[in-house]
Amino acid sequence: MENDFPIKMWIDVNGNVQEKEYQEVVTEKRARTFYQQLIRIRTFDRKGISLQRQGRIGTYAPFEGQEASQVGSALALEANDWMFPSYRDHGATMTFGHSLKNILLFWNGRNEGCIPPAGKNIFPPGIPIATQLPHAVGAAFAEKRKGTKNAAIVYFGDGATSEGDFHEGLNMASVFEAPVVFFNQNNGYAISVPMEKQMNTKTIAQKALAYDMPGVRVDGNDVFAVYAETLKALDRARNGKGPTLIEAVTWRYGAHTTADDPTKYRDQKESDRRREETDPVLRVERLMKNQGWFDEQWAEEVKNQAAHEVDASVAEMESFPPADPNDIFDHVFAEPTWQLEEQKQQYFEAKKGVAVWNQQQQ
Repeated sequence: MENDFPIKMWIDVNGNVQEKEYQEVVTEKRARTFYQQLIRIRTFDRKGISLQRQGRIGTYAPFEGQEASQVGSALALEANDWMFPSYRDHGATMTFGHSLKNILLFWNGRNEGCIPPAGKNIFPPGIPIATQLPHAVGAAFAEKRKGTKNAAIVYFGDGATSEGDFHEGLNMASVFEAPVVFFNQNNGYAISVPMEKQMNTKTIAQKALAYDMPGVRVDGNDVFAVYAETLKALDRARNGKGPTLIEAVTWRYGAHTTADDPTKYRDQKESDRRREETDPVLRVERLMKNQGWFDEQWAEEVKNQAAHEVDASVAEMESFPPADPNDIFDHVFAEPTWQLEEQKQQYFEAKKGVAVWNQQQQ
């Protein structure tokens, strides 16, 4: 079965274009755009980890190593399409036009972080595993009913394919031919559980057979292949041919979240090896050098611009007014329950007690 779903690659690990017909897509302009976005989101990701370690944001989910999957797929979208991210897809939302400040506010526990810029159809990140898949199908089906050409893309990891929402989402999309692309980033582990221990299938793409939709495997570290295959799936969706399941085979270098220790369940030497061989940023850089498109000064400017943008967004986030604790309790139900009222009272009494104690210590 694995041979029936070969991994599609456009650019090999040494930066060589695999087929002559790919050259129309593998242009200098596109390579520069991809490189800029890859550097931009990697810079953000590293800053996110640093901020968490300094106690300036809460638990953070890193994605370094998966940048090509997120950039390539996001750049294939059109302006009015829908994006449904998981908690690890802020690189994709950034690429699609989300506010960096709001993304940071989200990781700082602020409700405002779930709000996309005006006119951008970006759903709040799905924290419970796979719950965003049925939402994406619903939005896509609504666009179909309205007669638009808008499509939806929904992101999820390999662990999500073991959840009921995954199967419900694919089944509904298949039955109603919803214009949605199911984009799986298979980084080999559902937290600490390797793929072979959570499923018997050798690929995730083959799960599409059960729902009579195309299943595609792509090298998730090859931004050009990801872009091309996602674009093809979106075009298929827009033209009334229904959903597609894409499995982007990739690797996350670091921890599942900043609360995780990956050394307890996998050999981190594998990450060191992949950084040298299959890194998505390095692959584009090698391509550009092979083609004579790479300029060291330009690349340094790209990195400086990304660092400046990220630093400015951190300053914006940290200058935001303090959160109102009432929001935690007042926006759960239309009318507060007695349990919430009790919890709210207990919170503010405890907060008052802490303030009194701090004052006494001064």
